[in-house]
Amino acid sequence: MKQQNAAFGATFGAGSGSGFGAGAPVVHSAEVEADDPEAIRKLVQKLGKGPFSIVLMFIAPSVDRVALARQIKAEVPWGRVMGCSTAGELTAQGYDEDKILAVGFPVEHFGVETILVPDLKACTSQDLMSGLVRARQILSQRYPHFEHEFAMLLVDGLSEREDALTAALASGLGPVPLFGGSAGDGVRFKETFLLNGRQITENAAMLTFFRTHCPVRVFSYDHFQVTEKRMVVTEAEPDTRVVKEINAEPAAVEYARLIGQDPAALNDRVFAANPVVVQVGGKHHVRAIKSAEPNGDMSFFAAIDQGLVLTLAEPKDMVGHLSNTLETLSKPAAPEMVLAFDCIFRRVEAEQTQKKSEVSALLRKHKVRGFSTYGEQIGAIHVNQTFTGVAIYPPNSEMTGGELSACSGASPAEETSA
Repeated sequence: MKQQNAAFGATFGAGSGSGFGAGAPVVHSAEVEADDPEAIRKLVQKLGKGPFSIVLMFIAPSVDRVALARQIKAEVPWGRVMGCSTAGELTAQGYDEDKILAVGFPVEHFGVETILVPDLKACTSQDLMSGLVRARQILSQRYPHFEHEFAMLLVDGLSEREDALTAALASGLGPVPLFGGSAGDGVRFKETFLLNGRQITENAAMLTFFRTHCPVRVFSYDHFQVTEKRMVVTEAEPDTRVVKEINAEPAAVEYARLIGQDPAALNDRVFAANPVVVQVGGKHHVRAIKSAEPNGDMSFFAAIDQGLVLTLAEPKDMVGHLSNTLETLSKPAAPEMVLAFDCIFRRVEAEQTQKKSEVSALLRKHKVRGFSTYGEQIGAIHVNQTFTGVAIYPPNSEMTGGELSACSGASPAEETSA
């Protein structure tokens, strides 16, 4: 584990895209085509040189990694840049693909400290604790005039270590609300990567603490309704998130029977439309299914264990639910930006139900930026099939304190104000 001081960028003059002063954006964003041979140079021009405390990049998996690293080394002036590969991007167009999205946090409004976890398999709670406490103390001392804080986690989406990592982080976070996203690889599920400065890495995670004078709300929503259909995991391999038997039958066969499908027809679209949930802390959380094998085994994107009770859930109207969610986040003031991590299976569902354009219109209207993930994190829990992130409001916005009440039709998994 390495702690990295990310309060850089002050030596760089404000570029043409920075626009500090009256009317300047609190958070900057820009996107370019991932296959453009000058993608990073154009991104720098659009975003501006800063000064930024940090710049996040969400990168289409189709990008040439070698060329990307070379471009970043040659073109990026920002002191701290980090990000990950995606299963799709959330840009000014809404749902998007084959883009590189950059989100810049100006030093005028944000201070950050970043902790790198270079090897998820070797990471322990004890390793993390001192770094977490130290990072929070440094930020508090350096930015005493910034009264709001939150933490963001980016993690390798194929590491199968998100559950252990969020649990290990929990005790060191204190009152700081945490959200996160697992790096993606489109719909291939073969390889993901994280960007740490000018280096591309795997099997790693990066936790960033933010302090700001902008009010923020960390949230996590899903749009499912629990049914009466329950099943018990009777044989599993927890370390690999594989379920071998459900109700003492081959897992895929029994799951298919309960949803009225042919086991041979199970695929991403079926999994997105027929999720299973577990109850944790009095709330239901989706355990997304990754794949079904010919031998009846099923792989999951989150922790699974023998004896676990799974309940089938049904999706509510995605468009209406998302509209209510974003309207909730816009009361009593509209965010400057919503940084969101949106599960790949939500995108699959939007495409399957032919609602992708309507969802994209809502994302555009409410200034949502981010990426489609292989899983999300909220607090000490790794979750799936949620819309999770942070809403960032203009400085001095008059916000209500405490938890937000959900709009009609909204079903918040978690939501906190800071």
